[in-house]
Amino acid sequence: MSDESKPLRKPPRKVTPAYLQRAALAYLERYSSSAENLRRVLRRKVDKRCRLRGEDPAEFSEAIDEVVAKCLRSGLIDDTRYAEARVATLRRRGGSARAIQAKLSAKGVDRAAIAAALEGEEGDEQEAARAFARRRKLGPFRPGERAPYRDKDLAAMARAGFRFDVARGVIDAEPDEDADS
Repeated sequence: MSDESKPLRKPPRKVTPAYLQRAALAYLERYSSSAENLRRVLRRKVDKRCRLRGEDPAEFSEAIDEVVAKCLRSGLIDDTRYAEARVATLRRRGGSARAIQAKLSAKGVDRAAIAAALEGEEGDEQEAARAFARRRKLGPFRPGERAPYRDKDLAAMARAGFRFDVARGVIDAEPDEDADS
């Protein structure tokens, strides 16, 4: 097909504060988010529209900050609540404290909120390691002979961020003591 026969696309509408507010609400309807993550999402939307319109996205950074601040004031986003919810979810799935800290940092949650959410979770590290081993069928959850796979299982636990003593305790546990828990 030649260039002349292609239909011309209209450029997208101009970025407005109302558009940013609608985009933020639409995103927050579907996903829980931290303030910094919402800011990144809105920046990507603005960057895409500005690229298609040939505009400078830097002029909309103040409007993005206003929308994020408005969401914070209205309680739509709360980094502490977000961090606590993500910690609980990731712990149930078998996430180590290190892995959880890395994921929350990547979402823009500050260290103080992460530390507060992880505080008092030390006893849960063992439970999370067991959940991870169960999900990945490592150690006592491995069907068949498990001795030849011990080092690989320990390595998988280490890559997931578990301390060696915690990983060893879970991997070397007897099958009957962990099979039903």
